[in-house]
Amino acid sequence: MNPSPSYPAHASDVDQQALDWFARRQRAFTAAEEAAFHAWLQADPAHRAALDRWHGDWRQLDELPADGVAQLRRQLAADLAAEQRSSVPVSKGRRDWLAGLAAMAPRAALATVALSATGGGFLAWNRWQQQPLYAGNFRTQRGQQQDVTLPDGSMLRLDTDTRIAVALYRERREVRLLGGQAVFHVQGDPARPFEVLAGAVRVTVVGTRFSVRHTPEIPGAEEIRVQVEEGRVRVTGGAGSPVMELRAGQRIAADADGQLGLIGRVAEAGIAPWRDGRITFDNTPLAQVLAEFGRYGSTGLQVRDAEVAALRVTGTFDPQRLENFRRVLPRVLPVALRRDGAVTEIVANDK
Repeated sequence: MNPSPSYPAHASDVDQQALDWFARRQRAFTAAEEAAFHAWLQADPAHRAALDRWHGDWRQLDELPADGVAQLRRQLAADLAAEQRSSVPVSKGRRDWLAGLAAMAPRAALATVALSATGGGFLAWNRWQQQPLYAGNFRTQRGQQQDVTLPDGSMLRLDTDTRIAVALYRERREVRLLGGQAVFHVQGDPARPFEVLAGAVRVTVVGTRFSVRHTPEIPGAEEIRVQVEEGRVRVTGGAGSPVMELRAGQRIAADADGQLGLIGRVAEAGIAPWRDGRITFDNTPLAQVLAEFGRYGSTGLQVRDAEVAALRVTGTFDPQRLENFRRVLPRVLPVALRRDGAVTEIVANDK
């Protein structure tokens, strides 16, 4: 009789029973085993659910990304090396098992790990459980925007000079906003929450449309902003900051340490006017305005005078038509534009 397989330490008793039946059904059943199997299935609806989960895991073996397979192979090789270095005598059979596993085709290796009675193989099994089913990195250049559709159907719109890292796991979905801003239209899936990590802030959703901004490289604009257009999100800040829930039409900002401010209303311009080729400023220091324009391309503008840099700007502009901003600026602020070679300096108009 075949020995019952071992299981990961976190597996429940029902999961263990389901894996046992799953493994045994890979060979021909006797009539008695078939009857016992059906009796086990009918004893509790949780049995069928657990068995279905193992079937799902089996199907996902073929979907493991190439980098996940490579990492699994490295871990199997490391397990073998650790066994060989161990002060505890290692049987030839176990050495051969690990060496053979490392050389197998990915699906066969994973299946062997899942169904094997050799406990050490579950180091690799656990690592497979933690591998993303999909991983990708995306970056836009200055002046570029990009639409990204993820395998789960979620859609992302990346603004200029934006970097994200995406990882879709078996039980959760994660996007790291490393810099810039993006709009997220998340495909609902209650079993796999969608999270956006930006600095010290975590945004958790099930299905919604919202934007996140994280621009730590711009002085005065280091705060992390979350704005909701549709649905609801949960925003978790840094240590000691309360968890806040935002509904459609609401926004919140956090400082660089993740301390959340008060919930406010989304501006009339919407959660992401940049989608329509507009950037909006509301009583924003001129130095910060120039830095924002700089995210879309070289401006040729600079300001050296601290008092001029602190002047406030309100208005909506097209970042691709900087000449309009140049023309309007001396009309709305007490400044003049002074050409100095390839650079134009913004100076107080009394100098």
